[in-house]
Amino acid sequence: MMMQGKEIVLGITGGIAAYKSAELVRELVKRGARVHVIMTRSAREFITPLTLQTLSGNAVFTELFKLYEEQEIGHISLAQRAQVLLIAPATANIIGKIAHGIADDVLSTVVMATKAPLLMAPAMNEAMWDNPVVQDNIKALQKRGCRFIDPGWGDLACGTQGKGRMADLADIIDELEALLSVQDFAGKKVLVTAGPTRERLYPVRFISNPSSGKMGYAIARAFRLRGAQVTLVSGPTSITPPRAVHYIPVESAEEMRTAVGKYFKDASIVVKAAAVGDYRPEKAAAQKIKKKDAALELRLERTRDILAELGKKKGQKILVGFAAETGNVKAHAAEKLKEKNLDLIVANDVSKQGIGFGSDVNEVQLIFRDGRVETLTSRPKDEIAHSILDSILSLAKKQKLNPKN
Repeated sequence: MMMQGKEIVLGITGGIAAYKSAELVRELVKRGARVHVIMTRSAREFITPLTLQTLSGNAVFTELFKLYEEQEIGHISLAQRAQVLLIAPATANIIGKIAHGIADDVLSTVVMATKAPLLMAPAMNEAMWDNPVVQDNIKALQKRGCRFIDPGWGDLACGTQGKGRMADLADIIDELEALLSVQDFAGKKVLVTAGPTRERLYPVRFISNPSSGKMGYAIARAFRLRGAQVTLVSGPTSITPPRAVHYIPVESAEEMRTAVGKYFKDASIVVKAAAVGDYRPEKAAAQKIKKKDAALELRLERTRDILAELGKKKGQKILVGFAAETGNVKAHAAEKLKEKNLDLIVANDVSKQGIGFGSDVNEVQLIFRDGRVETLTSRPKDEIAHSILDSILSLAKKQKLNPKN
């Protein structure tokens, strides 16, 4: 959604990681972006322009003094059309050139001529990455607004292990989407909860629920893309946390309550998307309970209601809750909204097959304090997340939320 119709200029420099750029182009085009590739002379030693031209559907630029058929000067046209200029991989050489204003080939010239955001994904030998000159060049460029995605640790082409591998393509794309997103939550501090909770019966068994955490993680990522400072408190999931969020893993309802209480004060927006267990064993056994022929009786007690506690002290904060229902969805959700002093509740029918728990899609109703109801038909959870954020933004504007909080 973020990439659709966007003009991205991709610079490829001479490193072994250049082969990954073919897959990067494919992913960007798949997401609807229009990709224009520039290759340095050294990059062509690792991958051919024909490969990138085939994948991008556009001409690949390799020489500085070439004209388009429409008589536009190539490097100036590229510089003007770019909405983001990405260099991946970025060698120590290109970083040094740009840091010192050298423009002696088509890529460095486009960098000097564009006003688009510049994003670099360095890839090099560990010793080169650690070289003080390289680090000084990176710091100088960062001060001028250039963004970097630090390389990862692993096997390097020189046969050693260390930091220097180009960042994962998913992380590069994530940072691109952040650059292309409207920063309408910039400066706002947001607290999001996600995933299930677990209440231990004894060390090897627990009570839980089917929540995958996908909806909460999508909301946290959407906030991050749109400029917010995000704290994500999450129960156990198999999902990698979104980049650049403050991630707090928890297990039980009480652990989640403690973490939420710690970060609630500083947040101006709180979204409680976690599926918190309502009950826990009165007493958890210290050792595994062995199976016997007799029935096992289990006494449960209520967990403390985190959302209700937040509603009592929310003040001017925007508080959003979720209601996973199996019948009378709208009525039950509206009652929950009123009882817990929410500004907005997101309700869905988890009895429907193919949506909700564990699914990549959802179908929800947004119910507001003033009685308005907006239905979001079945669509990817990432899209649902941005629609929820749009509604929160509208509420924030009405409440004139302080952007510094």
